[in-house]
Amino acid sequence: MVEKVNPNRKIAAENRKARFEYAVSDVYEAGIALAGTEIKSLRSGKATIGDSYAAERNGELFLVNAYIPEYLQANQFNHETKRPRKLLLHKRQVNKLIGAVQREGMTIVPLKIYFNDQGRAKVEIALAKGKNAADKRETAKKRDWDREKSRIMRDKG
Repeated sequence: MVEKVNPNRKIAAENRKARFEYAVSDVYEAGIALAGTEIKSLRSGKATIGDSYAAERNGELFLVNAYIPEYLQANQFNHETKRPRKLLLHKRQVNKLIGAVQREGMTIVPLKIYFNDQGRAKVEIALAKGKNAADKRETAKKRDWDREKSRIMRDKG
């Protein structure tokens, strides 16, 4: 599980729609196996994980459909932009996530890619269930009310 979030860590990519589209239950921090040009490209902050998800292959989890653009200075030694990337988790965590996907029909969604204090790229993934249209409307209503409430409180002083 992910503990307290460090506010000064550098976020490389964020999936802002994930908490609106899915009901998030468990959040995990996973390492990600990347090539050197992928790390350099991630540091520029141009990656996209909006349409990505984690899938199981041979008992391992892979981040599928995440876009990390080519690093322009790498010329012929560049990486493939949308290749599947291995997620580094403990075996017990992988088994728990795979079991939830197979039994309960849940999805593993990446929430953000960031660099930790040691400079290593990490992915925050979540076990989530898709919301229906009514749940999404309820979420939007609650968000609008919270915004309006804070505006009223600020105006009253």
